[in-house]
Amino acid sequence: MTIRTTAAILAFAAAALSSTGAPAAHAAPSGCPDLYVVAIPGTWETSREDPREGMLARVTTGLPGDVRTEYVNYPATAMPWEGDIYGRSKQEAVDTAREMMAGMAQRCRATRFALLGYSQGADAAGDLAAEIGGGHGVVPSERVDAVGLVADPRRSPTDMLVGPPVPGAGAEGPRIGGFGSLTHKVRTFCAVGDLYCSTPTDDFATRIAGFFAHISAPDPGRVGSYQQEAQSIIADVMAAGGIPTLQGQFTQAANDERVQELRHFLESSVHQAYPSYVVDNSGATATSWLHGWLSNIAQG
Repeated sequence: MTIRTTAAILAFAAAALSSTGAPAAHAAPSGCPDLYVVAIPGTWETSREDPREGMLARVTTGLPGDVRTEYVNYPATAMPWEGDIYGRSKQEAVDTAREMMAGMAQRCRATRFALLGYSQGADAAGDLAAEIGGGHGVVPSERVDAVGLVADPRRSPTDMLVGPPVPGAGAEGPRIGGFGSLTHKVRTFCAVGDLYCSTPTDDFATRIAGFFAHISAPDPGRVGSYQQEAQSIIADVMAAGGIPTLQGQFTQAANDERVQELRHFLESSVHQAYPSYVVDNSGATATSWLHGWLSNIAQG
């Protein structure tokens, strides 16, 4: 695919109820938790055939109070030869998590919610949080107490980052519109050197690859959003020098350098290091910080 071809592809209430007299009080149905935590593991951490919890178990194990945690089972694949391409795998995670929340919300009117995700799971949890924060979710944003995203491929520089600053944004580019009314309840974690969540703004080759991964199983209802994301990349390319700049990132020398960077990234295991990645002066790691945050919410 030529640079010009690539650039061309990129271009493309609730009603209020009133009543007389005071409403009758109703006890919560049996089995309804105070806080319902929906957790989505990362790529290759789980599967339909072998459901597992993965890294997020360090966050959800031992939460105090009346908390129920359930993990989303989905393909968690990334490559076409694994059966489900990344976009389709992620969308199944979003759809399953949405159904889980809708079912709990319908049965348990007083239950509050928390969303967690790591890697591809953070991609899915973040998209669902954006949906809820934008007023289009299966629960109102007032019922969501917390969203924790670890190594989110769609991290925005404006997201509330816990830990040392990192450059750029997620490899797939930020979510258009952000998290809406949930913004103040979202915490994101990105380790220094994790290319999944920290791709330099001027690394257009990686941003384009991430964009195509993001739309590998496109949702017809989100065409407008895809167009905005593509236009954002085009605008950044043009501001940085246009087609010559883009061509410079696809030379043999640039490709060789990128291969070396990816090899170093994979060998570093930084993407798997969040249980030991320190994010504050107390020595808390990404996973222990999240555990403490949720514990405080559960007890509140």
